[in-house]
Amino acid sequence: MWFIRQFVCMDNLTPQQTWDYLQQNPQAAFVDVRMEIESLYVGRPPGVVNIPWYEYPELTPNPEAFVAAVRREAPDLNQPVVLICRSGKRTVDAAHALEAAGYNQVVNVLFGFEGDLDDTFHRSTRNGWRHDGLPWEQL
Repeated sequence: MWFIRQFVCMDNLTPQQTWDYLQQNPQAAFVDVRMEIESLYVGRPPGVVNIPWYEYPELTPNPEAFVAAVRREAPDLNQPVVLICRSGKRTVDAAHALEAAGYNQVVNVLFGFEGDLDDTFHRSTRNGWRHDGLPWEQL
């Protein structure tokens, strides 16, 4: 008998919606998928766990290793997992990997921590966690 896993569509929340969601769901695992250096030096939300989708110098995603690391933080597949990156793009692939592994409640933070580029190629001027004035810390 063949079984086909039906994908659960991730939720896409703005940074403010995510902050509100995290306040209402303290059991959620909040995961920063950026490289460790990005998370430490650019800044990150408080309480986030850094589990990179890819890391320097390879810069190649390893979905199996990522899922295994998330599973250590969130062993219950029904536990909400909230993902943030720089701009909200890396998290989409990471969320698909988690959904394929059986996670049922995956949240993508739209615009990420730094947001979209503006016309002068700067971030944090249009949208994103930091732009929205949400709590963050920096090394």
